[in-house]
Amino acid sequence: MPPKAFVAGHPIAHSRSPLIHGYWLERCGLAGSYERVDVAPDAFPGFLRGLARSGFVGGNVTIPHKEAAFRLVDAPTARAQRLRAVNTVWLEDGVLAGDNTDVTGFVESLDAALGAGWEARLTRALVLGAGGAARAVVAGLLDRGLERVVVAARDVEKAAPLVGFAPTRVAALPFGEVERALGDTDLLVNATSLGMVGRDPLGLDLAGLPEGAAVADIVYAPLETELLRAARARGLATVDGLGMLLHQAVPGFARWFGVRPQPTPELRALIEADLARAAAEGGRR
Repeated sequence: MPPKAFVAGHPIAHSRSPLIHGYWLERCGLAGSYERVDVAPDAFPGFLRGLARSGFVGGNVTIPHKEAAFRLVDAPTARAQRLRAVNTVWLEDGVLAGDNTDVTGFVESLDAALGAGWEARLTRALVLGAGGAARAVVAGLLDRGLERVVVAARDVEKAAPLVGFAPTRVAALPFGEVERALGDTDLLVNATSLGMVGRDPLGLDLAGLPEGAAVADIVYAPLETELLRAARARGLATVDGLGMLLHQAVPGFARWFGVRPQPTPELRALIEADLARAAAEGGRR
């Protein structure tokens, strides 16, 4: 049987992962499929443990399941153990393995949008959120040598594992104090789902960000979030969430289908056009 993979989340209708993997399957001339699966949190353990019975060779895991996936896999990679979050799973000799490709996906998206050497000038980051995606963002920024990373969370205690990555370089901040911290921020990253189609807006005033700062948003539906629109209005460099989505997808495709693809301008244009069509239809398809 041709290999079958998935992306599981709740909600999941917004996901463009099937379009990405379908494009690569076609371009590589491979048999196989990749589909969306909406799985509620209480049903997720049964879904993940039943992959073989469902005919899946593996798949991607997105909001809100990344931390649960880490607890459920049998063989997490060292990177997944560090983050205690998994976004890519596969079956290997009947064993459920898991990795976190968001780390490299995020920093590679910064490389593509901001150019080589961005980490030499954007040395102080403020990351919004403390969930699975935020862990990948913080780990990636630390690996690139940033001097200071502040994590803003509604529940500051939830940020403790991220502070533990590097206690001398990472600090936690209550979400309500974010705007006061913007003056000491070179790179602002939204690692929450706020601003995504169907979710509440972030509602953040960027007036305090210094000139020369950059703003990144892991949300890609819509492609231009309210946060990025406000940043562009101030003339700040911006990084949308599509680059991270494209780059994090590469290792999973290689695991499931045996070929390592690359993001291309043609693929990005395809996803952008699909997002634009969805927005014209009211943001939901």
